Parts: sequence; C-alpha cells; structure tokens
Amino acid sequence: MFMSGAAPHPDPALMAEAAEDLGGRNRRAWFLEGAWQALAGPMLVVAVSLLSVGGLARDAGFSIEVAVASTLVLWAGPAQVLFFGAVAAKASWPAIAFTISLSSVRFVPMVVSLLPTLRTKRTRLPTLLLAAHCIAVTVWAEGMRRIPSVPRDGRLAFFFGFSLICILGTSISTAVGFVLIGELPLPFVAGLLFMTPIYFVATLTRSASRPIDRWALILGLAAAPVTEALAPRGLDLLVLGFSAGTGAWLIQRALDARARI
Repeated sequence: MFMSGAAPHPDPALMAEAAEDLGGRNRRAWFLEGAWQALAGPMLVVAVSLLSVGGLARDAGFSIEVAVASTLVLWAGPAQVLFFGAVAAKASWPAIAFTISLSSVRFVPMVVSLLPTLRTKRTRLPTLLLAAHCIAVTVWAEGMRRIPSVPRDGRLAFFFGFSLICILGTSISTAVGFVLIGELPLPFVAGLLFMTPIYFVATLTRSASRPIDRWALILGLAAAPVTEALAPRGLDLLVLGFSAGTGAWLIQRALDARARI
C-alpha cells in the first residue's frame, strides 16, 4: 500500500485558533513590557508628584476614599489641585466643574495625536474611550516616544500596561500622601507637584527629533511669561500652546520653502 506524499490540508479553524492564541500571548507580553517600562521610572515620578494631592484632599475635609477616587476619575494633578482648592475656598459647584473642564482642554491635542497610533481595524470605540481616559501628560509624552517602536498589534496592550501601572502607582501615592502629609515640610510638599512638569519638559526635549518639535519647545518656554501675564485667566495654557505651535509650524514651512529653492 502506497501512501500519498502530499501534506494534509490544514484545518482553517485550527489555524485561526492558533493565530488568535499567538496574538493573545503577544498582547500579554506587550502589556507586561509596558508595565515594566512604567515601573522603570515614569510611574515613580508621577506618583511622587501626586503625594501632595492626598494632603490637599485631607486639608479640604475629604476622606481618603475620595482622595484616591479623584486620582482614578480625574487622573490629572493640576485638575485635582483645582478641585480640592476650590472646594476649600467654598466656590460654587458649577464654577468648579467649569474650571476643571477648562484645565483639561490641554488633553485634547494629546488624545488626538496619540490615539491614531494605537488603534487598529479591530479596535472598538469603548476601548478607545478607555485609552483616552488613561492619557495624561507623562503617559502621552512617554507614549509618543516609546509606542512607535512597538508593533501595531501590540500597541494598545503596551499602552494599557504602561498607563494602568502609572494610575495604580499614583492612586497609592495619593493615599500615602493623605496619611503622611502632616509629617512633611510644606515647601517640600509644594515642590513635589513640580516634578511632573519638569519630567515632561525633559522627556519632550529628549524626544524632539525634528526642527518643528524643537522650535515648539523654544517658543513655548519663551512665550510662557507673556501669556501668563496677558492671556485671560484659565486660558493662558491654551493660548500658549496655540501660539507656540503655530509659530513652530510657520518656521518649519519657511525652512522647507528655503530648502526647495
């Protein structure tokens, strides 16, 4: 009896299942890689900067549960400072909501620039909405630097591993700050909030690979005192970003036009 030398025809269902399992393992690996990279430094910086938020919440008369919930829900140190500070000043709730919403406008360009690098054809809207909520200053800055080197199918997993570790770390630090803030000198506590913007500027400087990026940083730093003094209160950051970004774009256009001559 002679056996045919032809290879058996593979079962499409088994192939699809194997591919799905492989993709799942890859996503888990990228999730863990994102978590590890967050633990390697960024999470510690953003977590330390939110220690003072816990103390501010306690001084405003809130419980530790509310302090931690503010980190999970708002996930933005400046917005949390505005919230607890405004409550302590007995501002009206509509004014508090408007102020926090206005302070969060800065996240719109971050979301618009980062989400397209994460999505695939299979990405669902609820997943994108959750990813948008996880975007903060440090997550955006590090994401724009690290995510382009991650394969497209692993980017969402990497992003969630990175961002969720940062959120977890800051939630823990908020609780620690709530308990220990009375033991720390006030100037030290206030200085902790500046760690995130300093780290943010350092990260942007390190990842600025194009002239337009460097010009945006230079113009933004140079124009910050002017917009702080002249722009309407609460809109200074928005005006600063728009003017510095537009100026950098115009300079880049002029450089490109000169190169074509």
